[in-house]
Amino acid sequence: MSPVEISHGKLPIVLAMPHTSCYVPDEIHETFTDSAKQLVDTDWNIHQLYDELLPDATIVRAMFHRYVIDANRSPEDSPLNAENSSTALCSLTTFEGDALYLPDREPDKNEIDRRLERYYAPYHNALKEALYHVRTKHGIVMLLDCHSVRSTLPYIDSSNFAELNIGTNHGTSCALIVQNTVLGICRRNHDYTVILNGRFKGGFTTQQYGNPSEGIHAIQMELAQSTYMQEMSPWTFHVEKAERLRIVLARVLNALRVLAKKL
Repeated sequence: MSPVEISHGKLPIVLAMPHTSCYVPDEIHETFTDSAKQLVDTDWNIHQLYDELLPDATIVRAMFHRYVIDANRSPEDSPLNAENSSTALCSLTTFEGDALYLPDREPDKNEIDRRLERYYAPYHNALKEALYHVRTKHGIVMLLDCHSVRSTLPYIDSSNFAELNIGTNHGTSCALIVQNTVLGICRRNHDYTVILNGRFKGGFTTQQYGNPSEGIHAIQMELAQSTYMQEMSPWTFHVEKAERLRIVLARVLNALRVLAKKL
């Protein structure tokens, strides 16, 4: 299986999806605890949620699970920011604090380096190539990093997450008009709670590639899974709830498309 899936589009919009796949190779899967094998920290159904919302957007999707290696963390495994250092490049625990690996089966440096080369690098190479191609063609790129999370994770945060979490790395990863346009669209829909640069300020993707002075405007959109699906196994996609959310996301994507022509 290829470690990355790319759908090339004609618009100046790139959707990054680093955490939607459930694929774990056998040699890694056999080192997991029973808890880890449930893959509970997947960004479930995100690719389905965004499907055809904006035809002709470019989509770059990692085809390996975040327990293999987290494509939204620094390759040097440095903390995302001072307030959020709870997850790692190759995490050893789930978001609930349960061990991922059987005793004495945790990955060593050589294994982590192998995963960087086999999985992480191809994903980021593909993302960089997509951003370069789109910016070369249009002179600008709107990058939306697409994520979701269970609405309550006490091991990480004692409070419930907002339903729509917008991250712009404290306003540095995109132009102010881009940030405020997305925020305004989300806030105008009173069905959802919204926060800007709260717990989810933007991961490695937003921090690394967001560079508005160079024409790359990046935003992380972290959705509470309660807005579109069942937050426990079997992680059922709720079509009616999802359709309400898809209306908001479609407005966001179309607004980014319009802004790309103006900036």
